[in-house]
Amino acid sequence: MLNKMFEPLTIGNMVLKNRFVVPPMVSNYANEDGTCSEQFIAYHEEKAQGGWGLIIVEDYKINPESGGFNRLPGLWHDGQIKSHKELTERVHKHGAKIAAQIYHAGRETSAGISGVQPVAPSAIPDPVVNEMPRELSVEEIELLVEQFGDTALRAQIAGFDAVEIHGAHGYLINQFMSPFSNKRTDQYGGTILNRARFALEIIANIRSKVGAEFPLIYRMSVNEFVEGGLTTQDSKVIAMLLEDAGINVIHASNGVYASSDKIIPPTAVGHAWSASISEEIKKVVSVPVIAVGRINDPLIAESVLRAKQADLIAMGRASLADPHLPNKAKAGQFDTIIRCIGCLQGCIQRNAQQLPIKCLVNPLTGHESERQVTAQDVKKKVVVIGGGVAGMEAAIIAARRGHDVDVYEKDNRLGGQWALASVPPTKEELGSFTAWQIHQLRTSGVKVHLNAEITLEGIQALHPDTVIIATGARPFIPSIPGKDLHHVITANDVLQGKVQPGKNVVVIGGGLVGSETAAHLAGHGHTVSIIELNADIFVGTPSSTKKYLLQDLQQHAVTIMTECTVKEIRENSVIVETRQGEQQILQHIDSVVMAIGSRPVNLLAEQLTERVKNVITIGDAQKVRKAMEAIEEGYMAGLQV
Repeated sequence: MLNKMFEPLTIGNMVLKNRFVVPPMVSNYANEDGTCSEQFIAYHEEKAQGGWGLIIVEDYKINPESGGFNRLPGLWHDGQIKSHKELTERVHKHGAKIAAQIYHAGRETSAGISGVQPVAPSAIPDPVVNEMPRELSVEEIELLVEQFGDTALRAQIAGFDAVEIHGAHGYLINQFMSPFSNKRTDQYGGTILNRARFALEIIANIRSKVGAEFPLIYRMSVNEFVEGGLTTQDSKVIAMLLEDAGINVIHASNGVYASSDKIIPPTAVGHAWSASISEEIKKVVSVPVIAVGRINDPLIAESVLRAKQADLIAMGRASLADPHLPNKAKAGQFDTIIRCIGCLQGCIQRNAQQLPIKCLVNPLTGHESERQVTAQDVKKKVVVIGGGVAGMEAAIIAARRGHDVDVYEKDNRLGGQWALASVPPTKEELGSFTAWQIHQLRTSGVKVHLNAEITLEGIQALHPDTVIIATGARPFIPSIPGKDLHHVITANDVLQGKVQPGKNVVVIGGGLVGSETAAHLAGHGHTVSIIELNADIFVGTPSSTKKYLLQDLQQHAVTIMTECTVKEIRENSVIVETRQGEQQILQHIDSVVMAIGSRPVNLLAEQLTERVKNVITIGDAQKVRKAMEAIEEGYMAGLQV
């Protein structure tokens, strides 16, 4: 089935055992001095154990001021080599190859992070960072070329099998390459050859220091997706220049900070969306090409290779969700793979806050050295109340530790509110995690009781050692006049298919649940209006996710009324008041959907504390938050038992 993905590949003096690539992703796990922390090493070692052929480690700084994040690795001086040698040795122990990506952020950083004014080919601020950079002199450019070469040499000494030059995503080398950011008219600007000169000089400098056989990878943004930026046609020329300069592999990415949804696309973007772009690069070069972009399934990866759109497949967030994906795929254990759902919450959203990354569907990410599941000597009786994502995660981990686990769920299916979240358009991939959890419950021997609203007496009769309360939350219904009318329903009712709303619908609440419910209804032929108290809708949602959801609402002509309060619900109308105190009457309304938020459901905790030795409350039952916190709490509850 996966013949192409498991073909070995020789690149220079490096032999890859398969075509699975972990691309560089900022983790914020390194020490602030650029050395490796145990967290940083263990995170990469776990992927090596999982069977990845090539692991490319992110953003090695070439000097102390070159980074755009607080905790990046670095090889700008010899004293950093030792800790990175430990990283390469531990990765090699498991048969994987490892490359160091070397980079300079250029204008995509700030003085608050680097300690100095950002530098760039031209004094033009990045539109996202919006901080004025200083234009580099020719003498400074020449120094940077040497620093790139010296960093590559240190990577070779540290035991890395290859170096990737980061010429993508709007960082310094990309800034020189692109007319979007390079307005120079000297030897480093004005023409495509001049704009490429910085990159070509770096390649030559590295080659002179590491030798002819050491593999060099170049990551490029083939299409920047910004006005005046690089296009695919431009990059085909650049790829030809790179190959002639001695590059062994081209890593075909896309986007810059101003088009970040092309760098790390959300779930609304189709699988392998940019494979056709990497295919264009492959047409003009003879060296291997890496494809990347929403490839979260080994079967999709295989299809890209069979279509001759690439030679290797980078699956970054897929490796966060399941670092053992290649080994599971090789064994044909596709049901055991945890798939990335494209939520962006644990990765890019935390990057933007300068925080260490997490993964919503894999609480082990970043905690590989302290959260491993081990069997316990004493088998305990564990009762989990609630079969949502938090409760199922707790049950899975407790069962893996060797305990006797029962899950009691009052509804007729597992998944809770998470199952409802997979109903709106482009959110169906969330269901893959529910399917994975259910499969794990079955194979771990967890006993699941559906349509079972267990009582205090029923729990006591089981004589549990531990009870984990994961009863979730219920929709909050505000005290609006008319809230009890027959046509007033909840978003949960709609997404569960319990009710059929009328043609004209008002959704009260413009958070993510309300907005996605509105998109679901509008996509199925309803005329929808959203009423939101705040100045914006879906506040706190990752910007890329927000972009595509807003496009969906606009495409289906959903009316969005912000800074408005619903004063009264009537039989066929809704009275709305603006922030200025003006009232509007929305006429001919058939259904009103409440999506104001939720409140915890936890009626048993206090009573159980007096009767059961160990009671743990997790997820929304403790406090209504996001699924990432709920799943992590479930995982940790399972470890505590």
